[in-house]
Amino acid sequence: MAGRLASDVLLLLMFYRLPDFLLVIVPLALFLGILLAYGRMYAENEMVILFGAGFSQRRLLLLTLGSSSVVLLFVAILSLWVTPWGARHSEQLKQSQQQLTEIDLIVAGQFQSFDDGGRVTYAERSNRDGSVRRLGNVFVAFSNAVDGEQNLRITVAASARPEIDAQTGARFMRLEDVMQYDGVPGTANFTIAQFDVQSILLPESTEFDPILEEKTLPTLELIGSSDSDEQAELQWRLSMLLLIPVITLIAVPLSKVDPRQGRYSKLVPAALLYASYFVLLQFSKDLIADGNLSSLIGMWWVHLLFCGVAFVAYQYPAIVRRFSPRARS
Repeated sequence: MAGRLASDVLLLLMFYRLPDFLLVIVPLALFLGILLAYGRMYAENEMVILFGAGFSQRRLLLLTLGSSSVVLLFVAILSLWVTPWGARHSEQLKQSQQQLTEIDLIVAGQFQSFDDGGRVTYAERSNRDGSVRRLGNVFVAFSNAVDGEQNLRITVAASARPEIDAQTGARFMRLEDVMQYDGVPGTANFTIAQFDVQSILLPESTEFDPILEEKTLPTLELIGSSDSDEQAELQWRLSMLLLIPVITLIAVPLSKVDPRQGRYSKLVPAALLYASYFVLLQFSKDLIADGNLSSLIGMWWVHLLFCGVAFVAYQYPAIVRRFSPRARS
């Protein structure tokens, strides 16, 4: 982002996009937290004591679902309100940055590269004259090919400010009290010129990848929409809520470990399972948005699939006991 965004908006942009990351991290943290906590209790035989005292697996599951409802509420606020709000403000912020000139992006006291490394700019100080930003003691260096040789041009100016042509919209850096040095690096053949005023043409404004419009819409506006993109976005936001109880149903039986295995033995399978869940949700969202999957089927089949995984994990000990050689004998 260096040279593309003003330094004072980077933290703000990260803040607006933080809810998107939390929607991925918070469910995963809950999933791994249940696995590690209950895995330790199984590894140290604390669960054996609990179950021996009459504490059933079903009661453990219900208590865990009750505790995870706090996380569910937090994720609901993030998914249904905070994330769209952040996406809207992030888009507005990036659009405002597209109108900035190179001068607005310069940080005083730092050498900065612009135009894909073709120009290096330095300013000793900066200040604002009303709405116009001014730079003091400016250094600009860029190279160009002259007669097959790489020519270096160094420009030193007492001050600089942005200038926009009213007719063409072209953007310039207007330099005042200028000394210009032209020559080939490694030789003594340099020419020196002095100007009262000089303008350097700046590149077009930076284009940022836009955020998809449906991501910025409030949730209430998505309800009842016939647009496939908006239907996919609505189901995605609701799926973030359903993700919490489903992974809780999976995590409780999956956390059971043999004391000899240790509490970390299920972490890799659990991470792969969570990644599969998320990838299938994203895959279904893309199919709905492209119109290749009915919104009636939507992402619901993914949740049903993993509910089935939770049921198998819950019944797995009984299935093993039923079909083990010892049970048949």
